[in-house]
Amino acid sequence: MPDRTRSDESLLDLQDDGSLTTEHLDSQVQKAQEQLMSLKRQQDAIERQKRELEEMSRRQETLQAGKSEMLEKFTRAKVSLEREIHDASKRLELLGAIDDAFHKHLQLLEEINPKAWEGLDINKEITRALSVVDDARAEFQRSIPKVSPGAVDSDPGLTPGYSLDYAETDERDFLYWVKAGLAFTLPLSLVGILIVFALFSRGH
Repeated sequence: MPDRTRSDESLLDLQDDGSLTTEHLDSQVQKAQEQLMSLKRQQDAIERQKRELEEMSRRQETLQAGKSEMLEKFTRAKVSLEREIHDASKRLELLGAIDDAFHKHLQLLEEINPKAWEGLDINKEITRALSVVDDARAEFQRSIPKVSPGAVDSDPGLTPGYSLDYAETDERDFLYWVKAGLAFTLPLSLVGILIVFALFSRGH
């Protein structure tokens, strides 16, 4: 109401031609300019506040979008990570079991000592030793693909079973079968040599 009263008074002053002087007009013009400047400052302040609110709103939208994005990514990644941890745990368990089996077969193989068969049933000891070697070979061929899946492809001797070899008979050349024969007969040859050596030592 005070502003309206002042405005009315100004209009009354302007309408009062008797009191209208140059000094009075200058005063009214100055007041009008001051009012315009005040309104301009208010407008600038309102526009500045508007820009600040718009910027704050934009940042809030960015925050919400970023939060939603990262929540989704972390949720998916956490599921994948838990699956990887589970698979790694299972593989670690498998490798531990294979390591224990390899350790057992190594001990059994190292215990084969033909020199210690003196006075024993040589034929029986040879049969037992061959059984140990065959079990070790079977364990190795069964386990090594699980340790290194590419090992079967890179080494023909690490086939998962004899059926695969016979299934591919037509594709094998003569050199392959020579190598295969050596691979199968070499352990027996070595055992035979050891037996002859043991018998020879026993005779002397």
